[in-house]
Amino acid sequence: MSDFSPGQRWISDGEAELGLGTILNVDARSVTVLFGASQETRTYGLRHAPLTRVAFGSGDRLQAADGWQMTVDDSKEVDGLIVYIGEDDSGELTELPEARLADTMQFDQARDRLLTGQVDRNDWFDLRFRTLHHHHRIEQNPALGLAGARIDLIPHQLYIADEVARRHAPRVLLADEVGLGKTIEAGLILHRLLLSGRAERALILVPASLTHQWLVELLRRFSLEVTLLDEAQSQAHGQANPFEAGQLVLASQDWLFANTHRQAQAEACDWDLLIVDEAHHLDWSEDEVGPGYACVERLAAKIAGVLLLTATPEQMGLTSHFARLRLLDPDRYHDLAQFRDEEQHYVEVAEAIDALERLPGEAADRERVTAVIDEPDSLALLDTLADAERAEAQRQSARDQLRDQLLDRHGTGRVMFRNSRRHVGGFPERHLEVVSLEAPSPYRRVLRRLGRDEDYLDELLIETGLDHPEVLIYLDTMYRALADDPLNTEPWWQFDPRVTWLLERLADTAEGGFADDKVLVIAHDRETAQGLAEALRVLGGFHAPVFHEGLTLVERDRAAAAFADEEEGCQVLVCSEIGSEGRNFQFCRHLVMFDLPLHPDQLEQRIGRLDRIGQRHAIHVHVPVFTGSPGEKLLRWYREGMDAFSAPHGLGSEIFAAFGDALADVLLDDESLDEVIEETRALFEARLAERNAGRNRLLELNACRHERAEAVIEAIRTLDADKALARYLDQALDIFGVDSHELGGGLLHLQPSPQMLDGLPGLVKGEEGFSATLSRGRALARDDIQRLSWEHPLLREMMERILNGTMGNTALALLKHPAIPAGRLMVELVFRTHCPAPKRLHLNRFLPPTAVRVLLDESGANLTDKVSFTGLAKNLQKVKKAVARDLIKSRLAQLRELIDRGEGEAERELPSIIEAAQGRMRAELDAEHTRLEALARRNPAVREDELTALRDERQALDAAIETARLRLDAVRVIVTVGDETR
Repeated sequence: MSDFSPGQRWISDGEAELGLGTILNVDARSVTVLFGASQETRTYGLRHAPLTRVAFGSGDRLQAADGWQMTVDDSKEVDGLIVYIGEDDSGELTELPEARLADTMQFDQARDRLLTGQVDRNDWFDLRFRTLHHHHRIEQNPALGLAGARIDLIPHQLYIADEVARRHAPRVLLADEVGLGKTIEAGLILHRLLLSGRAERALILVPASLTHQWLVELLRRFSLEVTLLDEAQSQAHGQANPFEAGQLVLASQDWLFANTHRQAQAEACDWDLLIVDEAHHLDWSEDEVGPGYACVERLAAKIAGVLLLTATPEQMGLTSHFARLRLLDPDRYHDLAQFRDEEQHYVEVAEAIDALERLPGEAADRERVTAVIDEPDSLALLDTLADAERAEAQRQSARDQLRDQLLDRHGTGRVMFRNSRRHVGGFPERHLEVVSLEAPSPYRRVLRRLGRDEDYLDELLIETGLDHPEVLIYLDTMYRALADDPLNTEPWWQFDPRVTWLLERLADTAEGGFADDKVLVIAHDRETAQGLAEALRVLGGFHAPVFHEGLTLVERDRAAAAFADEEEGCQVLVCSEIGSEGRNFQFCRHLVMFDLPLHPDQLEQRIGRLDRIGQRHAIHVHVPVFTGSPGEKLLRWYREGMDAFSAPHGLGSEIFAAFGDALADVLLDDESLDEVIEETRALFEARLAERNAGRNRLLELNACRHERAEAVIEAIRTLDADKALARYLDQALDIFGVDSHELGGGLLHLQPSPQMLDGLPGLVKGEEGFSATLSRGRALARDDIQRLSWEHPLLREMMERILNGTMGNTALALLKHPAIPAGRLMVELVFRTHCPAPKRLHLNRFLPPTAVRVLLDESGANLTDKVSFTGLAKNLQKVKKAVARDLIKSRLAQLRELIDRGEGEAERELPSIIEAAQGRMRAELDAEHTRLEALARRNPAVREDELTALRDERQALDAAIETARLRLDAVRVIVTVGDETR
């Protein structure tokens, strides 16, 4: 009966929650099992398959797949399969082949272990019960998946993560301004989807320069280990598909978009979530589609969940913005002209929302609202709001509900979330410090000739091979390009006064000097950055790592790490333009723009490396310019034309598209420059007013519902303050064999002991282990320590091992009590709800495994309400296993009877548990379905498949909860003893 044959029924020793499995296939090396109740398939090695054959004996009750039941009298074997013989509920003799057993049948492993004398330690039993208790409440906490991350509790990030991760197959554009934490938002969404079971596999595509940063961030902030895939790693897998190598795969866009073979392999895999960073780099137009866009488009068509990240959703033009939305919902965003028309409607909605704040007021305000609503529920709320006789609390409630309805039904927040600094607040000031310098003679010589000779610019472009206007702005680059000029005899950095100025500031200890501060220096190109670093070393003795596109990813990370080190790190980091994309240097407050970029977006990206959420100091932007040079004129255009240094505004691409060519033509002409600046300013102010009145106004209102955000934060703080975590952790570490040493200051060091159970995350026998804290604040202040929470992989692994295994599911203890005669027997039974369902349903939010405790004395009297678990446990004494076995053997008949009686007592609790779970589920999903239906009537961003999926989910959850049963999870036998017993 131990040989595997298709059709046999087995259960998983390590994953009992999968239910009853059916052997699908057996070959020389492996066996494949289908667990029908949970819709999971597993393949195991044949020799060490962790499976137990299911075979029932006389008296056992069986359930058939089509619902009827039978009591077993006998069984026979036919071609390796068991056929059970017995009576059905009507008393008829019948047969039931094992292949027709119900997938949802229960197995009382605790009962079987106890009656065969297998008992565990008492503290294991205690830990098992407490694990069930804590798991039950944590799984239902609304902060699940958001509380364990090493992050500050920032409302807009948590609101977005909570809102998006609740959705079926979320497909959204995360478009917060630079520095507001899009990576954190994506990580939170991914983390929650993984913990809730709604996602198991994710593909993350990021620019090559950011792969290691994402790798570190996901591990450091979310304890998520990802597989970093490149061509070398892919080739190491031979003919196998390398994208199957991990559950979470991180890959470079540059590599994947250039390799059609690897794209086909990625598309051949099953993914639950696709994350694409810097999505504005994907090229699309109505006439031409770039290779990167085409690759993401094919993946997005196959993958249910899609997160696109970009800080510049509209800066690259409305067409580019439409292209991003088209990836998320091609049916909704299929016509660019129609999309342009919709933009006009957002102004009316924004005006209506503003009018709500003034009601009851003038009739014109009511007309603004009624112009965009016609639903009966909304009109009824409007009547309440406009009625001056109503109580202020009633009118405020109506105002809040109307605002939410307008944002939901008419806004753009279903597919796009965009927070701005103005909306979020709390950002540091920006201080621009311009340093005017006299151009050195090698630069002046060329600039003078350009001023005299109009044709010289064309000659210069040919001679240097540079583009216009780069040849005018980057004078050191021009100097290097004129290497054949007999007057160019020394490196540019030996005479450039910007170098001298920087060296003086680095050495200056007075106020305004850099001597005690980190300084990030960004230059346009790689050669300038390398030359500047050489100058700092040779002329000033400063070691300045260089961060540029020619470095490998490891070399870039090493340079960034050397700069970030507070104790022994370098003071200066010199970057080429690549240093202004993706990297976070918010620990630094001085930014030196050694030259100015030609595009406003690049200017903002440079400043955004420092000006990020969490920055605690004012940002000082230092710009050395040569008096009267084209660079100084470019600076004027930025400052006077669009306030580019004061704050992000998201209009850079549009303004550059309108005036970039004109600007290039007037960089040698002061009078014409004034005209270009004036026209730029006019367009800037007009576009800013339009944005603030329409889409951006709606996005800001919708991107963070503060009441919801505060509710999430409060739930997280509740878990942060949970004193039970420390007590549970201490007990679990002791039982699992992990040594814990207090280091002081709220820190502890975890180290494997020789007795540690294998396979605990972060702990390997013979290695040092790691330092950790339970405090969010300490974890944020120390990157070298881990933060332990209920969501940390170590805690989750220990809890899952207990809940899914047999550890502690039997025990025997002695109770010495003067009021109870010796030799009396009690049985403490812990039953647990069992409800197999697909992980994607996230059943645990409504019905997590729920413990039902029953305490019976030997007469069968129920003492559960009279004696608490804790009160009983602290008075129990351990007993040697040999004695325990003898005691159980002597009371087998009595124990069987008490366990059967306990089952009846526990079953009385089940209907109320099921009813409460169904009530919670229906209340939440019915309300969400009603809301989505109302949205769908007015807001086409609500996809029909969302509504269908929600209806299907409710039906599946209802059916799954209805089938919930109780199974005996653990049993402890308690024997009273007299004073003479040891």
